[in-house]
Amino acid sequence: MDAQPTAVARLMRTAAAPTLPPEAAARAQAARMHLLLEAPIAPTLARLAAPNVLAMFVQAAQSIAEAYFASLLGLTALAGLALVFPLVMLTQMLSAGAIGGAISAAISRALGAANPARAAALTLTAGLIAIGLALVMALLVAVFGARFFTLLGGGPDTVAAATQYAMVFFPGCVAIWLCNAALSVIRGTGNMTLPATLLLLVSAISVPLAGGFALGWGTLPALGMTGLALGPVVAFAVGACIAIGHIAMGRAGFTLAGAAQRLDPGMFRDILGVGAMASINTVLTTATIIMMTALVSRFGEGALAGYGLGARLEFLMIPVIFGIGAAMTAMIGANIGAGRTDRALRVAWTGAGAAAGIVGSIGLGLAVFPDLWLGMFLDPANTAALDAGRSYFRLVAPFYAFFGLGLALYFASQGAGRMLWPVLSSLARMAVALGGAVLLMRTTDLGVDGVFLAIGMAMLVYGMVIALAIWLGGWTRKEP
Repeated sequence: MDAQPTAVARLMRTAAAPTLPPEAAARAQAARMHLLLEAPIAPTLARLAAPNVLAMFVQAAQSIAEAYFASLLGLTALAGLALVFPLVMLTQMLSAGAIGGAISAAISRALGAANPARAAALTLTAGLIAIGLALVMALLVAVFGARFFTLLGGGPDTVAAATQYAMVFFPGCVAIWLCNAALSVIRGTGNMTLPATLLLLVSAISVPLAGGFALGWGTLPALGMTGLALGPVVAFAVGACIAIGHIAMGRAGFTLAGAAQRLDPGMFRDILGVGAMASINTVLTTATIIMMTALVSRFGEGALAGYGLGARLEFLMIPVIFGIGAAMTAMIGANIGAGRTDRALRVAWTGAGAAAGIVGSIGLGLAVFPDLWLGMFLDPANTAALDAGRSYFRLVAPFYAFFGLGLALYFASQGAGRMLWPVLSSLARMAVALGGAVLLMRTTDLGVDGVFLAIGMAMLVYGMVIALAIWLGGWTRKEP
């Protein structure tokens, strides 16, 4: 704990250091662009992705810790967290992945075309978009949150637990949006180390604060689900201040001086044109999880808690893939901006293969040894939750590789600015998951296993649709 304030102070001093001389900033930016455009693909992608992947694994540990703290509060709290978790991950996926990836791609395309003035104006545009979308999410959850949790099948106590969490997390999500927007700008310049370092810091602050406020460690009040949400909000606020300071002081390689005067509607279209399509993809992914949650809730609180732990790990694969995908977005965006589509495609297949291998290996391991994950949260007496969780991993986890393949190509498509096929692949996934689950529930006696089998087959379809589309020229044909 003592090291954390020191780390925060050191990073704040770095962010607040004097603005880099224009010549030094230009040289640093030129070196990063040369790396993205000319260096060997696999080593460069590995070098750029490594800090991101490390940070994402730590963020995954943060989410695991949150689930553990909820389990200490009781099975009702764990089930309540399962209800609110899709919306929490939707916030992260939109701010860091969909809109964040669009921000990073827009910045990298501008810099790949040797236009740092446009990159600076796009940075201000990104901040305005982040604030606006955060306010919209907070308002929607405040008005419809409790009703939404009830529709998912939660009982009164479970809905109350979910609502307590949501009423802190979503008003505070502006900090998450601003932090992820600023980090996306920095990634778009080719700098992956600072965003990864800041995310490590955010996780290091979030875990003890979430546990402390939830369970009442030391002199902190025991706030339960409210405290569980307060930790990440405070941690992301710290990260946002540092990242924004880094950019404002010119250390990203361009200056914001005069950027406000260069704002125009085309810059909003540049980000939102890709970001809106990417957001549709993200919403479809989350909606699929939500619909499956609603179906599983019919089989009782124990099944919901077990599935919630399985779905949480599925969601945790997204940040891991994002670690590779963020590097792919920057590399592909720079190469598309420079007119080098062939190299951009090679980057896409290299990164997608790595993501599928990593996530697929995790899935196969948990298909054989599901209690490595479930045993961290569930007591042996929780037989219903354990049985549901084991069935989920046995039937779904072997298909994680296809999920990793499809999601990595989604990030690649963001860099290319071609988002039609990722959206179509998510629509196909939703149709197979929902339609297959309903069909199997009505025509077989598989019960909740039928839902899980449909989820696995939907992942297979998701990965194969987008991979085949890009392989057959989805980036070279004009989108409607």
